[in-house]
Amino acid sequence: MTGRPSLAAVAVSACLLAGCGGVQSALAPAGVEAAAIARLTWWLFGGAVLIWSGVMALAIFAARSRPGAAPSTADVPGRRRVTDAERRHETRHARRLIIGGGVVFPVLTLALLLLFTLRMTPPLLAADGALTVDVTGEQWWWRVRYRLPDGSEVDSANEVRLPAGRRTSFHVEAADVIHSFWIPVLGGKIDMIPGRTNVLTVEPTAPGVYRGVCAELCGASHALMAFDVVVMEADEFDAWLRAQAQPATAPAAEPAVTGQRLFRDNGCGACHRIRGTDAIGLVGPDLTHVGSRLTIGAGTLPADVPSLAAWIEEPAAFKPGVQMPSYHMLGEAELGALAAYLEALR
Repeated sequence: MTGRPSLAAVAVSACLLAGCGGVQSALAPAGVEAAAIARLTWWLFGGAVLIWSGVMALAIFAARSRPGAAPSTADVPGRRRVTDAERRHETRHARRLIIGGGVVFPVLTLALLLLFTLRMTPPLLAADGALTVDVTGEQWWWRVRYRLPDGSEVDSANEVRLPAGRRTSFHVEAADVIHSFWIPVLGGKIDMIPGRTNVLTVEPTAPGVYRGVCAELCGASHALMAFDVVVMEADEFDAWLRAQAQPATAPAAEPAVTGQRLFRDNGCGACHRIRGTDAIGLVGPDLTHVGSRLTIGAGTLPADVPSLAAWIEEPAAFKPGVQMPSYHMLGEAELGALAAYLEALR
């Protein structure tokens, strides 16, 4: 009978631990900083278990112990009288247990854990020679800008690409309300505050596609404010970044040609920028190479023609409170052409 509850507990624990992996798990690190944080987490967990076990042992001992003063006032058959010396000894012993187990032991354990934490912090903040990426949180999307060594800049949105084995320094801020920038598998989270620039440094170790999120409640579509983090081999990343620095290529075939005209005639360039065209808007995301991204709408939909068309027609249906107006007045063919143009911007 006792084996069944134990097996059930093991099964439940296994199911819970199975959820600790994936593209958004701090316990499945793919970066130097995330690995250090995970290691620190286990040390803190171990310290907490140690303190809890000690305090519980002390509590159990106190609950089961019998005061020695009770039989001292009268003779009890079969029991000898407790002397004053024995009572003083028991009192001193109890005080030692309380002070040592309830005060000294927890304070010493916590102090050691604090020293361990402080010692591991400085290397995680080092940003010498790191790639610099500016990220601005907005309701509800991400403005991304890569700073190149020659002083030039490359704008993107709602997706971050990083080289494996190189340090990257994120300079983050917010344009409207407080957001929080967090890529669990790569490092810790950091607040994005209007008027203030905070810095977070990470060093990815494993190529792959991971998930970043906003970890601070920032409005109606806070839960729909995510982004893909694509970690690439260093050479592949360098080639990608050079391609991203180039202006958009003009479409050469239908329906993308018609889509470019519709983009211009419907005023899309007032809010969005496409380098190499007369679209110079800065209100919304940069769309110069939007077709090369994995998702649109800050992780809301895949970056394919049907999803682009549906987003353009009624963006609020996918992201409540979004500032982009709907274009439901366009016909199905026009929406398809506009989506084809954007999907071709690679």
